[in-house]
Amino acid sequence: MLDALQTALATPGLVWLILITIIAGVVYGFAGFGAALIYMPVAVIFLTPVMAIASFSVSAIASVVTVFPRALPLVNRKAVTILIVSASLAASLGIWVLRITDVTIIRWAVVVFCAVTLAALVAGWRYAVEPSTRTRVLIGGAAGFVGGLSGLMGPIMVLFQLAGRDSIATTRATTVVFLTVTSLLMLPLMAAQGVLTAQAVALGAVLLVPYGAGALIGQAMFRPDRERFYRVVAYAIIGLATLAGVPLWDRL
Repeated sequence: MLDALQTALATPGLVWLILITIIAGVVYGFAGFGAALIYMPVAVIFLTPVMAIASFSVSAIASVVTVFPRALPLVNRKAVTILIVSASLAASLGIWVLRITDVTIIRWAVVVFCAVTLAALVAGWRYAVEPSTRTRVLIGGAAGFVGGLSGLMGPIMVLFQLAGRDSIATTRATTVVFLTVTSLLMLPLMAAQGVLTAQAVALGAVLLVPYGAGALIGQAMFRPDRERFYRVVAYAIIGLATLAGVPLWDRL
């Protein structure tokens, strides 16, 4: 493990990875989503998609002791459990597709998922009916598959939550609980398919403290009565991170 830690500390672009991890943590603590949307487009500039997803999942353990405890009492536990279970079951298929797909295609998939999610959120689509159990299973399954494939467990889930009529505090709490638990469950799923390497664990451990510190800062910034500000800040940072991750920049 010591060798893996030394290798992790020698990772190209580590300073940038730490910086983007702090920013991702702040946004996650503040908005309850967006960490992977910010981390993944930048991380895949320096890491393989598999390494980026695995290291991020390890660093997300910090959420258990930062934002998760305050969020849990605010959620509909039955509803979020359905989402978590269906997402976890579908994530294995996404991880398998990740293992056999070209790296550049994955990078483009990350950017496209980010861009489409952002556009949908900005458009402000809403639904007025209470979603059924079947709807939650489908949403969770879709989120899990995309999460396993690209590391972006949140986009479909976040769109689903923000399109509803829950208060911003409840929406944030639900996404926090969902993303925290599914990130933890991704670890054994990746290990079972041989993609959770010692180096990925070591790099995730290096990023764990910056991520946790960022999440605490973001949580302190959250104000339930400032929904417009809440959305605008998160959207702006997600947009910049998505733009930074476009593979075309590699040719410049």
